[in-house]
Amino acid sequence: MFAKPVTEIYPNPPAGLDPLELDEARVPAHVAVIMDGNGRWAKKRALNRLRGHKAGIEAVRETIRAASDSGVRYLTIYSFSTENWRRPNDEVEGLMQLFAKTMLAEVDGLHEEHVRVKTIGDLSRLPADTREAFEQAWEKTKGNTGMTLLVAVNYGSREEILHAAKALMAYAVSEAERTGEVPEPTSELFERGLYTAGVPDPELLIRTSGELRVSNFLLWQLAYTEFYCTDVLWPDFDRYEFLRALLAYQGRERRFGAV
Repeated sequence: MFAKPVTEIYPNPPAGLDPLELDEARVPAHVAVIMDGNGRWAKKRALNRLRGHKAGIEAVRETIRAASDSGVRYLTIYSFSTENWRRPNDEVEGLMQLFAKTMLAEVDGLHEEHVRVKTIGDLSRLPADTREAFEQAWEKTKGNTGMTLLVAVNYGSREEILHAAKALMAYAVSEAERTGEVPEPTSELFERGLYTAGVPDPELLIRTSGELRVSNFLLWQLAYTEFYCTDVLWPDFDRYEFLRALLAYQGRERRFGAV
């Protein structure tokens, strides 16, 4: 359900975009976002890449607010992949500092809006202050009952699938020792080992900057997800671009393989 009248969530829409067309009964429960284009946004302005990442923070704020107010129950944002460690050291170090600073600055506001903050990925490789910032955000907000914000950091879907496979193997060995029988592997058992265990699969994936690939993101979970790709660079993505994605989603018929 909308947290407030839809005209308050989207008060100044551009011409041709009508918030009243949004059906609150058909808002996707889980939206995932690949936030792409910070570097290109900065390059167009003759700025360094880190300035682009900093500019993207406002787009994150806008998207969180719009998603929460529009009734989205889970929002997953792809912040840093396992492959992003290959970027120049100064950019990686700057990103890690930005993550810590932003999370500490935003957590009180997220808490007031009843947002629960979780991470998916392997936090063990993160610098201590960055890891602690995410852990503090989880501790502060874990009792909240509003939208769940999942921050994918040092996340790679192949690694996640391998993690789930190892967990399933360990479970099978344990059950075999306990009962003398090897349990039949099922999707349900496998999903217990995913970082997203207990979270419904995304119904909508948004990718910005005109790219048309999933980039090792939620490969298992995206089996029947609707994709929305836009040429808008991430720092220019606002609540009205989010509304466009929701309306595009609602204009599709989801058949899950049926005729």
